[in-house]
Amino acid sequence: MRAIEITQFGGPERLQVVDRPDPVPHDGLVVVEVDQAGVNYADTHQTEDTYLSRQTLPMVPGAEVVGRLDGRRVLAVAATGGYAERTLAHPGTVFALPDDVGSTAALAMLIQGATAWHLLRTSTHLAEGETVVVHAAAGGVGTIAVQLAKRAGATVLATASSPERLERLGGLGLDHGIDYTATDFVEAVRTLTDGRGADVIVDSVGGSNLQRSLHCLAYRGRCVTFGDAGRETPSTLDISTMRSQNQTLVGYFLGAELFLGTRAHAMIAGHLDDIAAGRLAVVIDRRFALEEAGEAHAYIESRQAFGRVLLVP
Repeated sequence: MRAIEITQFGGPERLQVVDRPDPVPHDGLVVVEVDQAGVNYADTHQTEDTYLSRQTLPMVPGAEVVGRLDGRRVLAVAATGGYAERTLAHPGTVFALPDDVGSTAALAMLIQGATAWHLLRTSTHLAEGETVVVHAAAGGVGTIAVQLAKRAGATVLATASSPERLERLGGLGLDHGIDYTATDFVEAVRTLTDGRGADVIVDSVGGSNLQRSLHCLAYRGRCVTFGDAGRETPSTLDISTMRSQNQTLVGYFLGAELFLGTRAHAMIAGHLDDIAAGRLAVVIDRRFALEEAGEAHAYIESRQAFGRVLLVP
C-alpha cells in the first residue's frame, strides 16, 4: 500500500510517499480502509518531534481517518498512522457513521470536534451568559468551538490573523473579532468586556500567548491550554495573580480522553446527529492528495487554513 513516511524528524520536506506492506490485524486491532485522513496541527508536531510523547522512526503520521471496516463506513483513530491507504485501529476508537452524515463532515468531529466540546464543556464548564475567547478561531477546532460556544448562550470573542477570516467566523456565531496581527488582544478583550475580562479562554497557541491570556481573565475566569501552535520554547508561567482572583488554568489532551475516558462515543454520536440536522456546520478548507502531504503540512503551518484540511489517498 502507499503511505506517507518520515525517516528523519523535520519540516514538511521530510514527508515522502513509500510502499509499505498492508497492515495485518493483531492484538485486537482491526484494519480500516482509508478514504480520507485529517491533517491536524498536532501532526506537524509529531513529524518535528515536538509532540507530547516521543515518536519513533520510521513513522507514518496522522491520527484520524474516515473509511471502511468490513464494508461499513467508520471514523477511526489510527493506531499505525492515518496518512496511508490502510491503517490499524483499536475497536474502542472506531465509530460507525450514520447513513445521513457525509464522510468529510464526520471526519471533522473525531478529533477537532471532540476537542472543542471537551474544552468548553468538561474543562471550563462554559455557562449561558458568560464571555469566551477562542484563540486561533479560524482553525478546525476554533470554527467548531465558536459554534458550540454560541449554542451554549455565550458571548463569543475570537482572535484570527486577518479581518477576512474574522468576517467568515461571523456566520458561525462570532460576536466580536480581534485581529491579533493589528491589535493587542489583551487590551481588546478588556475593552469589549468593559474591563471585566473573559470568563473562559480557549488557548491553543501556548508560550507568551498563554501568559497574556491569563492577564485578561475575569474574576473566577477559567483558561484551558491544549496546544503550542505558536511554536515558542516553553517558559515558566507567572500565575501569581490567579489565586487572589479565584482563577483556574487547566490543561487538556484529547488522546487521554479517547483511550482512558468513557464519554467519547456518546459525545461524537451527538455531534454527528447535529451535523445531520444542520445544527453544526463543518468547514472544509482544502483537500490534498496523499503525495501532497508535505504541502498540506506547509499550508497548516502558514496559518492560511480556515477550517479542516484533508488528505485523500
